[in-house]
Amino acid sequence: MTYSSAHRPGTVRQLWQLLEPVHAVVYFAPEAYEEAGALGYATDDRWPMYFAYRAAPLGPAGAGLVNALFHSFSPRMVEHYLARSWHTAQPARVLAARAVAVDRSLRALLGERADSPDLAEAAGLARRAAEAVTTGGRPLAAANAALPWPTAAHTVLWHAATILREHRGDGHLAALQAHHLDPVESLVLQSGVGAAPAQWFESRRWSADAWDAARERLASRGLLAEDGAATAAGLALRTAVEKLTDELASEPWSALAPQEVARLADLLLPPVLDIVGAEILPTQGTLGIGVTYDYED
Repeated sequence: MTYSSAHRPGTVRQLWQLLEPVHAVVYFAPEAYEEAGALGYATDDRWPMYFAYRAAPLGPAGAGLVNALFHSFSPRMVEHYLARSWHTAQPARVLAARAVAVDRSLRALLGERADSPDLAEAAGLARRAAEAVTTGGRPLAAANAALPWPTAAHTVLWHAATILREHRGDGHLAALQAHHLDPVESLVLQSGVGAAPAQWFESRRWSADAWDAARERLASRGLLAEDGAATAAGLALRTAVEKLTDELASEPWSALAPQEVARLADLLLPPVLDIVGAEILPTQGTLGIGVTYDYED
């Protein structure tokens, strides 16, 4: 497959790495916890808020659907949180609270930058890409794309980042399936390539037996060594997954010219540094944002 410079997988990956912190504030900012708590969600950890905020665009979805679309969580964990989500607050109320949380969080993090011409320009460029998303086979992207656009630039940027990251995430699940990795195997291999220590993946609540069984399956395929580190074949497989993910995420960026893509990356760097500098996001995580994969563009 041939890509223009705006479509190159490495460029698409860079944009994801810049946009993901913008999206992630809704799961970590104090204001997000406050809005979730006002709805009645427990705030002693982030998972009640996370499942409610992320699943709300789907409507009152049950655990089966959410488990299928979120993919990496233990089904028991999903059932635990979804059993309570829509009894605590209906999705429409959750979406309204999410919008307030995003507005408050980004205003607190960005300060005067939230109203700057540069942020407005970044929001406009990101929106054009998000509006170019094709949602066939991309349920989480489709659910968020169906929501009305906000008006303030910082909230437009967040909404665009969310559509684009869910579009990428939907494609990532397709890439994992194409390479015959089930949910827990994908986490074990992600840990094996050094994305994060294995204990960071415990937040997905897979049992020790499920984790060990996945390690054995991957080892039998020659993908993991005895110490749990990825073999050369394991790294090659994970690299192939990430390359396909980036390729599948490239389509919306065709709405922007190469120079506009480069301009957006430049514009995003200062607000992302504001967000990261606030130290509300984890320094390590399960997404592997900081992991470099060596593939040809």
